[in-house]
Amino acid sequence: MKISIIILLILHGLLHILGFTKAFGIYSANQLTQPISKSTGTLWLLAFALFLIAALLFASKNNSWWMVGVASVFVSQILILYSWHDAKYGTLANIIIVIACIIGYGTWGFYQKYKNDVQTAMQEKEYFQNSILSETDIQQLPESIKKYIRYSGCIGNPKVNNFKIILNGKIRKDEQSEWMPFTSEQYNFMNPPTRLFYMKAEMKNLPVSGYHCYKNGIAFMDIRLFSLFKVQFQEGKEMNEAETVTFFNDMCCMAPATLIDKRIIWQEVDSMHTNAKFTNNGITINAELFFNKEGELINFKSNDRYNADTGKKLPWSTPLSNYKEKSGHKFPSYAETIYTYPDRDLGYGIFNVSSIQYNYTELK
Repeated sequence: MKISIIILLILHGLLHILGFTKAFGIYSANQLTQPISKSTGTLWLLAFALFLIAALLFASKNNSWWMVGVASVFVSQILILYSWHDAKYGTLANIIIVIACIIGYGTWGFYQKYKNDVQTAMQEKEYFQNSILSETDIQQLPESIKKYIRYSGCIGNPKVNNFKIILNGKIRKDEQSEWMPFTSEQYNFMNPPTRLFYMKAEMKNLPVSGYHCYKNGIAFMDIRLFSLFKVQFQEGKEMNEAETVTFFNDMCCMAPATLIDKRIIWQEVDSMHTNAKFTNNGITINAELFFNKEGELINFKSNDRYNADTGKKLPWSTPLSNYKEKSGHKFPSYAETIYTYPDRDLGYGIFNVSSIQYNYTELK
């Protein structure tokens, strides 16, 4: 679908060169029987340039491409009306491009809401003082958490007040559903606890966008076809609890430096197994963390995540593996999400971590 739009923009744009060449005597362009002045010919060239720019922006995944697309259709349609006898069929191409622009506008607007929330969150006061994480900061933590923080390379680096994660992978609803490939970006902030997750996916070859928003214990999930039509929306108490689990999971898996947070109560089971309680805005969730001998976190389990399909909470886990090092930090580059039903495990998400960056001061 994307390739088809790019081809249409380019080919439709190229046709506008005929008006320019006829006006300036470069080529006779017998397809256009009516005379074209040089000033009008310049507009034909402008339409071609606008269509080409729109195609390049669309191909480069620039969400603002639709603005240029609308401008190109506007100029094009005026010229078509002026030469209606010769160019009237170009209106069909313009209609298709307008529909694509409407979808592009929806994508831009939906993503803009996410960006605005990120920019607002960046204005909040830092939760941790802007200082280096030291052994003193982790002194009261369980030994397994200390080992994990040291292994991850957090000691000697700045304390983490926010972090950005870029992911790709695939998700599905159940065993009968097709896997949907996706890419995503998210920002997490510690004050107040905020998780802003924006996803682009494909469902039966149609573009789907999703925005998961969690702000200080209040959450919603908004899934839209073409970024315009809502296909799923969830909010309420159960969603708030589920996203509190997810937020704490992000802290544990992707930002170990944040585990010095006083909102966490730890209970060590043994050297490779620790229980935790995390409380935010009156919501308390429980989790179990499992480690290997190297100190890597290899699984996170919680019974406090609501499952909408069953209408109740189900055990939820995120096994982790394939740790990588970048800029002095080690993190798992592969994860899965699994719901445990009474009779089976359902793996419904596979995530590959492309990058993690800490302590942003401006949206990039």
